Amino acid sequence: MTRGGLGVRKEASRVGLILGLAVIYVVWGSTYLAIHYAIETVPPFLMAGARFLLAGALLTGWAWARRDGRPTGRQWRNAAVAGLLMLLVGNGGVTWAQQTVPSGVASLVAATMPGWLVVFEWGRAGRRPRPAVAAGIVVGLTGVAVLGLPGLVGLSDGVSLSGTAALLVAAASWAAGSLFARHADLPRSPTLTTGMEMLAGGVALTATGVLTGEPDRFDPVDVSAASAAAFLYLLAAAVLALSVYTWLLTVADPGLVGTYAFVNPVVAVLLGWAVAGEQLTPPVGLAAALVVAGVALITWPRKPSRGNPP
Repeated sequence: MTRGGLGVRKEASRVGLILGLAVIYVVWGSTYLAIHYAIETVPPFLMAGARFLLAGALLTGWAWARRDGRPTGRQWRNAAVAGLLMLLVGNGGVTWAQQTVPSGVASLVAATMPGWLVVFEWGRAGRRPRPAVAAGIVVGLTGVAVLGLPGLVGLSDGVSLSGTAALLVAAASWAAGSLFARHADLPRSPTLTTGMEMLAGGVALTATGVLTGEPDRFDPVDVSAASAAAFLYLLAAAVLALSVYTWLLTVADPGLVGTYAFVNPVVAVLLGWAVAGEQLTPPVGLAAALVVAGVALITWPRKPSRGNPP
């Protein structure tokens, strides 16, 4: 049962709900800006790998301390597959792309993830998307196309096509990993499952960094205070926002919680402009409006997909 117009369940106070939504709106939306600063002096794959190894260890340890169960070998394998798709290719792709793509623009391209999820679910189960959902996919991809048109967005350095392509692949991989995890044999505890996925993804990201020669380009002495602070923020965001998100799904209607999917890009774009001095031109604003409108059509008032943003 719900009360009021916000879809709040009886066990959730209005203040608690507002604070919880504020956390996933602002914290998840701000991770793109944090990544921007973190990779200024730390190679992208090593940074992301260390982040998820530490976050995964914390979450897994917490779950084991609560005796959330002991995962089977099959569950570890499935968690590894999901972690590779969502964290290695998904988050790793976003982190790598932000070397050449502004954080706000990166968040807009990554926001196409719900559209990929609908397409993959259509291919898997033959579930034709509703007209509003199909329209949302078209509108959202149109916004991405606006970003990719040379000279249109008005950014002094342009938008990297390779970075944009990596972001699209990352969004698609995150959707594939979310869909796989939804149907795979995994522990019943969301905390334990996410911790296992983070451990697997963290190992894979670190290995990728080593294989691409990142240790040769990294000296801990050269790490700036901004990068260190951003890394710690990303670590805290991975643990805190997940806990709040999981709680929100138990006390509020999923459609309301799912609004993070189209609020996060707005937060990311505004923070990139206000804090990092990223250019906010009219075409970028148009692209943002199209992407946000597309995601809104796709996700509202449907249940959000399993998984977390970068």
